[in-house]
Amino acid sequence: MMMRRRGRPLVRAAATTAVVAGTAGAVRHHQEQKYANQAAQQQAVYEQGVADAQATAAPAPAPVEAPVGGIDMEQLKQLGDLHAAGVLDDAEFAAAKAKILGTA
Repeated sequence: MMMRRRGRPLVRAAATTAVVAGTAGAVRHHQEQKYANQAAQQQAVYEQGVADAQATAAPAPAPVEAPVGGIDMEQLKQLGDLHAAGVLDDAEFAAAKAKILGTA
């Protein structure tokens, strides 16, 4: 003979379903919070990386050298490079330098 459980099987089934559904809801909520926190952290890291990249990628432009007392330093540098390369001899270099400096 088979033993029969006492009690209300429908109520027991409903209670079991409620416990399972409640547990599943709690787990789902925990997972959503976990993923939201991970997404917020990734966004913060991304924004910090963008800010760092912008800070290092856009250096201030070099100031334009103004002629000192009417002397063009860039021309003197080019003249010195030509002299060092052997394109100008000493006399030509001295004449060109004197012209740039205004002492000729």
